[in-house]
Amino acid sequence: MFFHKILGMFSNDLAIDLGTANTLVYLKGRGIICNEASVVVIRRDNKLPVAVGIEAKEMLGKTPSNILAIRPMKDGVIADFDATEVMLKYFITKAHNRKSFVSPRVIIGVPSGITQVEQRAVKDAAHASGAREVYLIEEPMAAAVGVGLPVGEPSGNMIVDIGGGTTDVAVISLDGIVYSKAVRVGGDKMDEAIMAYIKRKYNLMIGERTAERIKIDLGSAYATNNSEPMEIKGRDLVSGIPKAINVTEEEIREALLESIGLILDTIKVTLENTPPELAADIVDKGIVLAGGGALLRGLDILIREQTGVPVILPDDPLTAVVRGCGMMLDKLELLQKVAISTN
Repeated sequence: MFFHKILGMFSNDLAIDLGTANTLVYLKGRGIICNEASVVVIRRDNKLPVAVGIEAKEMLGKTPSNILAIRPMKDGVIADFDATEVMLKYFITKAHNRKSFVSPRVIIGVPSGITQVEQRAVKDAAHASGAREVYLIEEPMAAAVGVGLPVGEPSGNMIVDIGGGTTDVAVISLDGIVYSKAVRVGGDKMDEAIMAYIKRKYNLMIGERTAERIKIDLGSAYATNNSEPMEIKGRDLVSGIPKAINVTEEEIREALLESIGLILDTIKVTLENTPPELAADIVDKGIVLAGGGALLRGLDILIREQTGVPVILPDDPLTAVVRGCGMMLDKLELLQKVAISTN
């Protein structure tokens, strides 16, 4: 371990979880050095970046007409190539602390349902941002390694990775994905559902950032003892005047019902398609949750009730993918086995 740390001092290899909501960067030898929002703010006239990451997220929904706030990732894949390149360049430079003339080897976590065109877009963006070699790892595999599952053993490991744009469900055995299913539902769809619910029920228009705050503070998949309502502010669609209302946890749970239902259906379909021997292992070991969506209160209880299988929530589900990718920087043999495509 100490030897790896010494090596890490001279190494500049990176692991990146290029997420729809957040981008996390892991620097070999130092661990996670960056966890920022996947947002880029550029000027409309000359297309030059104004801000990236946390600073850019603060500007969402608050920009004047000459400045544009972009979320370059949609449903876990690149929606805006140029903005993704700007964002990656920013994170890689930040990770190297001005030593950006050194070309790093980069491992990037991508959704399991990614097409070849989307794979090429991610690799091209990373190369254009200064990466020397680019390896793509499927997020469920990276998350499984990140939470410490024995992926190399001949036994079934089931992981549910709920990100901002996609939910990836996979059964892993012998360093490979036996069955996986991805659905384009995640934190973003939950935010949209909250916005639509508030608009429909209260004729109140709220922004993305307000919806996200409601989800984090009040969101739940299963009844909890939190009976404290939350005050939210927005624009009244009838009068056009700003106003404040109170919403309860029950209302937000109702708003999230459809999104959570789709995640549960994906888990059930995966269990139905799992070979019997591996299914027996999953009953013993349980389903492991990862990704930011795993932090939704009561989700583990609901999945356990609906499937009858134990559910494990690791300590830090949000960083599971980037930690798994980071661990593979030291395990080149495993990397060669599980990478989607290598240079």
